[in-house]
Amino acid sequence: MCGIVGLFLKNDTMKPQLGELLSAMLITMTDRGPDSAGIAIYGDETADTIKLTVQSASPDTDFPALEKSLDSLKGNAPTLIIRDTHAVIHANANQGDAIREVLNTAHPNIRLMSYGQSIEIYKEVGLPKKVVERFNLTKASGSHGIGHTRMATESAVTTLGAHPFSTGSDQCLVHNGSLSNHNSLRRQLNREGITTQTENDSEVAAAYLTARMNEGASLGEALTAGIADLDGFFTFVVGTRDGFGVLRDPIACKPAVMAENDDYVAFGSEYRALVGLPGIEQARVWEPEPSQVYFWSH
Repeated sequence: MCGIVGLFLKNDTMKPQLGELLSAMLITMTDRGPDSAGIAIYGDETADTIKLTVQSASPDTDFPALEKSLDSLKGNAPTLIIRDTHAVIHANANQGDAIREVLNTAHPNIRLMSYGQSIEIYKEVGLPKKVVERFNLTKASGSHGIGHTRMATESAVTTLGAHPFSTGSDQCLVHNGSLSNHNSLRRQLNREGITTQTENDSEVAAAYLTARMNEGASLGEALTAGIADLDGFFTFVVGTRDGFGVLRDPIACKPAVMAENDDYVAFGSEYRALVGLPGIEQARVWEPEPSQVYFWSH
């Protein structure tokens, strides 16, 4: 049992409220998953730049050392904005591969949480309220975001095991459920060059969607393919740079509810995650159908 929330803003004037609204939705789902929590925010972009969110168990020593390594890169030195155990690297788009090489070779204890033009991911062990507070997520601004609070059933309670999982540029996924064929899929994806950092079945689902989209599929097409290829029980909420998708397995045994009005589309594992949203009384509220892909984009 885990809790999922998502918010896709249609009304640009609400962007400064995204973090506050999404955080409140996630905290409401605390009893569905007290082990760890995380939020992905799709925020403002700057032309020809990328963002890489990283995490360290020893930020006081690891991040200053990382800054020195980044200063040695060719071109303008990337900037590092530290937020507790996480930091966001802002760099020129053509420096992405070099930064990832620095992380892999010189700083193996620093974990890459996400990369892309828009996405930032913050996740840690602990209650949603504590995670929200330590990263000041109520102040986050953006166009859309997804969140997850986890009750671990198949793997250890760790930061890397928390959701969202990101396996591609500006892509992430949160999952409530369990996949039965994740080990065979992981081996297949490894052969395709898509690697995972954990043994978590949810990360395999994220990697599967990345692989299909790398082949040219849209998010909607990748989710549709997943209906046949992913065995088990699942409710997915997925984010991309400009989109927001939802899919439930053919049995749809995991709870889900959605709401839409002129200002936003919202998702919650339970309706109580949505009740605090402005204008929810006038929104169309429904339960997403099994095996049906729902997708919105800017």
